[in-house]
Amino acid sequence: MKRAIISDVHGNLEALQAVLEDIDRQAVDAVYCLGDVVGYGPNPCECVKLVQDRCSVVILGNHDQGALFDPEGFNSGAERAIRWTRNQIELHDRLPRNSGTRVADFLGEMARNHVDGEALFVHGSARRPLDEYVFPEDIYNPLKMEFLFELVPRFCFQGHTHIPGMFTTSPEFIAPVVPAGETEVAFDLPAGKAMVNVGSVGQPRDEDPRSCYVILEDAKRVRFRRIAYPFETTRRKIHAIADLDNFLGDRLAQGK
Repeated sequence: MKRAIISDVHGNLEALQAVLEDIDRQAVDAVYCLGDVVGYGPNPCECVKLVQDRCSVVILGNHDQGALFDPEGFNSGAERAIRWTRNQIELHDRLPRNSGTRVADFLGEMARNHVDGEALFVHGSARRPLDEYVFPEDIYNPLKMEFLFELVPRFCFQGHTHIPGMFTTSPEFIAPVVPAGETEVAFDLPAGKAMVNVGSVGQPRDEDPRSCYVILEDAKRVRFRRIAYPFETTRRKIHAIADLDNFLGDRLAQGK
């Protein structure tokens, strides 16, 4: 089975469209989304509808939950963005033509995790699926890594940090550096356990502004793909919305 795994779209319609176009060329069997479809970006409702139409598995992210309930643990810029996002969802869902396609209903039905054979799919971590960060530097925290790997059946696919890569039990973090002009780097999954962060579609933070997603091939091989998109379009949209900090658009050009 060949699956595309996306995460952290964050209301970036231009990025999501570019990634889905690339996925269409990869002849995958299914598309999974690991959450945070909304938050930060200027097109939350449009992104939710695309994910709903295209993804067979969708996991709840902390921004998705924040758009439904009171946001907790967000910095001031992120909280302002999530409150604006909630308002956009409410406006969308009030329109009579959208009565059968309520965004809030879809977000509220998202699962916190998904298990498929030896693979666990979450937004944050195996321990706290919604909101635990697992950063590359956590390989120097053996207690945390050992506990997390105890909870992993064999593989765990996650997002949340916006930093793609593969954690092994060594412990080691393997960063998938894709040079400019290329679109992909691939790794064989180890014989033991691994945690794979699939990166971010809508707000990369590994100093590469291209969208990132993963193709999982038969639970044996992962392909990290980097897709360019017109981030200046998204940036201008964010700058035009008073409740979204300009920084949220400016960072797209830097991949930070």
